Amino acid sequence: MNIHVGNLSPETTEEDLMKLFSRFGKVKSVNIIKYPSNLSKGYGFIDMPASAEAQEAIQKLKSFDVKGKSIAVSEARSRN
Repeated sequence: MNIHVGNLSPETTEEDLMKLFSRFGKVKSVNIIKYPSNLSKGYGFIDMPASAEAQEAIQKLKSFDVKGKSIAVSEARSRN
């Protein structure tokens, strides 16, 4: 399941998110979206293969504080 994570601090790294979401199960990938200047756009995506683990992470991490910002966590939706 693909998870959208928003309201990220510019200091939050992919490694930070990997450690956080790994508490709930296997994380296939972490991708923080960045500008060409390599500055974070403040959101990213986590891919967790097991849907049950992903749902638990979404429920437990909503409004969780990461580096001084309360993150927004939800199931990623297709742009179509």
